[in-house]
Amino acid sequence: MLLSRPPFEPVEFEGVNLLDSAYYASADPHALWARLREERPVHLCDPGDGREPFWVVTRHEDVTRVLKDHRSFSSRRGTMLCIVDLSMPDIASDDMMPDTDPPRHRQLREPLNRALTPRAVADHEDRVRGIVRSLLSPALNEEPFDLAQAALMFPMAFTGSIMGLPEENWARMSELTTMTIAYDDPDYSNGSPRATVRQAHHELFSFFRDEVSRRSPSDAGTDLIGILRSMDLDEGPLDERQLILNCYALLLGANVTTPHAVCTMIAMMGEHPEQFRAVRDDPSLRAGCVQEVLRWSSPASHFMRYTTREVNLGGERIGPDEPVSVWLGSANRDERVFDDPFRFDVTRRPNRHVAFGVGPHYCIGAGLANMALRLLLDELLELFDSVEQVGEVRHLASNFIAGYKSMPVRFVRRKDALTPDTEEVR
Repeated sequence: MLLSRPPFEPVEFEGVNLLDSAYYASADPHALWARLREERPVHLCDPGDGREPFWVVTRHEDVTRVLKDHRSFSSRRGTMLCIVDLSMPDIASDDMMPDTDPPRHRQLREPLNRALTPRAVADHEDRVRGIVRSLLSPALNEEPFDLAQAALMFPMAFTGSIMGLPEENWARMSELTTMTIAYDDPDYSNGSPRATVRQAHHELFSFFRDEVSRRSPSDAGTDLIGILRSMDLDEGPLDERQLILNCYALLLGANVTTPHAVCTMIAMMGEHPEQFRAVRDDPSLRAGCVQEVLRWSSPASHFMRYTTREVNLGGERIGPDEPVSVWLGSANRDERVFDDPFRFDVTRRPNRHVAFGVGPHYCIGAGLANMALRLLLDELLELFDSVEQVGEVRHLASNFIAGYKSMPVRFVRRKDALTPDTEEVR
């Protein structure tokens, strides 16, 4: 394959601290990742501030190998680069689904999978469509509004319902989940990064503790929290701590990723109107359009694993018990896998993106996210002719989420569009 040149000048990677959240708010990490893929696909990054160095993996082939091989690359010590020293033990190891390896991981995951099958997800379609319409309702008068702020509540509205959480808590819970991954963003921090995360965890865990305790042990219910309460592990049912940790993991996974895929879809609609007209005219392109949005956005920037033994990866020898981070946004622009990877293309086939991960930890909510984005695309195409950016776009300061903090936009209605509350729309 002839490798295409990325649309930016090369950048130096020596001395760049990939833990620095501010870097992602002000710079384009794709320029750095392209250089690393070409010259140092498996790179040892030293934060330079006394914290433990960690490996940075940027090519698609190596990323998928790490995520699939749980025997060599374990999740038990955590799956996110964080604000504390990576050498510290993970308090959620073997108790929270993301921080487990098979077979323990399967024990926690399979009961939840049954509640998130395509048939089960389809049962929520009418509700999610209504949430999509609520999200887009401020756009109907063709006045500017901040899409990024509106989108923050989008996944909370259906995840909160599927989990069985009281609606009056949703807004605060959405804000708290963002605090956990944007802990030193000026708009979300509450003092130091540690203090911000500590406050967010304290409030979220209190919400979940109250929710678990108010339910009768004999009436677990059919929502996701009810399913967690009915689980049996090798040692018996989940205790309160395990329930709270897994409630937190489910909510975090949904809330901090989907809003930014929403923003990317609408940004691309503005930048590539001809492609979205093609998708409107040919509905068979819609599924592929959603997948290209996911490839392009890659909301979860990285995942982390720890080696369980010495491995050779990308020509580098990595010893046992070393932290290895894989960068999904980089893998999704890898010139070795995607033709012209810096071109947004709704007709892209194949599209082997890893936005949802791959292997045992493939995103458990992928089906729900895909449905929500498909319904959003349907409504966008039926209601609007175009969208334009009308103010400065600001990005989250986060090393974990490639996110939007502000995106002022204005939509232009289709002349023949029916209003969403009109009976004939469906």
